[in-house]
Amino acid sequence: MKVGVPKEIKPDEYRVGMMPVGAETLSRAGHEVLIESGAGMASGFADVDYRNAGATIVSGPKEVFEKSDMIVKVKEPQPSEIGMFRPGQIVFTYFHFAASSELTKACMESGIIAIAYETIVDRNGRLPLLTPMSEIAGKMSIQEGAKYLEKPMMGRGILLGGVPGVAPAHVAILGAGIVGTQAAKVAAGLGANVVLMDINLDRLRYLDDVMPANVKTIFSDAHTVREHLLLADLVIGAVLIPGAKAPRLVTREDLKAMKNGSVIVDVAIDQGGCIETSRPTTHQHPTYVVEGVVHYCVTNMPGAVGRTSTIALCNATLPYARRIANKGYEQAAKEDRGLAEGINLVRGKVTYEAVASSLSLPYHPLT
Repeated sequence: MKVGVPKEIKPDEYRVGMMPVGAETLSRAGHEVLIESGAGMASGFADVDYRNAGATIVSGPKEVFEKSDMIVKVKEPQPSEIGMFRPGQIVFTYFHFAASSELTKACMESGIIAIAYETIVDRNGRLPLLTPMSEIAGKMSIQEGAKYLEKPMMGRGILLGGVPGVAPAHVAILGAGIVGTQAAKVAAGLGANVVLMDINLDRLRYLDDVMPANVKTIFSDAHTVREHLLLADLVIGAVLIPGAKAPRLVTREDLKAMKNGSVIVDVAIDQGGCIETSRPTTHQHPTYVVEGVVHYCVTNMPGAVGRTSTIALCNATLPYARRIANKGYEQAAKEDRGLAEGINLVRGKVTYEAVASSLSLPYHPLT
């Protein structure tokens, strides 16, 4: 199989879909790997590293898309990339279809086989290709939130951990999954008062046992969310329904009761956001203010730490890419039902139920 890795073109995206070791692994298995020149530079991997690993370096994206049976990327395809897709071509990347009907319909029209990192599950029902980026985004959410609490950034002018004689900030985290847990660890380590909220009582019991004393677990409902929004200096949106649009937990009306200069970091923005007033932003223009509350809604947070993110992501994705290349997507899906969960589109048909439901599109189960 010919496997192509284009340079990411989403603004401020510094990751790459495959490391040189991935190119070597696939090349040794008899596959041809095409790498767009410069694709790995922002992550610290030069063209010569890929060439020494057995890959072929090509000058631009057109050749990658034209010649490849499978495209391995990081972020959702951009319009110019979708225009280069071929019917039946496998595209292996993050898609987050439920957040964008335009992206979904464009990819349906292209006739590709869309295999989404974010919906593949392992034998324990976990999301192995989403987890590493969720870990990074969770840690970054506190790092960014702390920065935007500074007065020059339009925040309240609060140091997250306080100092002796001055109370630390109050951090409310909506969702106790991977993102929320990592955010809580970092916020607690900086000395903030942290509330971690979720609807899964078993998860809350576990976290209550393992988290430090300055992290409190609270069952999430409409009343408790509003109660802690009033106290919060920093709110982290960390809810996830795999493959589906994120539920809206905070309304615009709720913002009016929050402290002026408080900060929201909506990590769920990739799936539409869990705050009514959230809209996608970029690393170049990361924030905006609504009702006196600073919103940070960057859709590719881990892209800012491209070196760390690329290594973490490719460690997880390479075994799946190798399996698809070796066996073809259909046989690989038959042998691994968790991989089959990643197949969101097949030649114009939606094959992942949560995407179909979120966008009111016909659902066609894989046969």
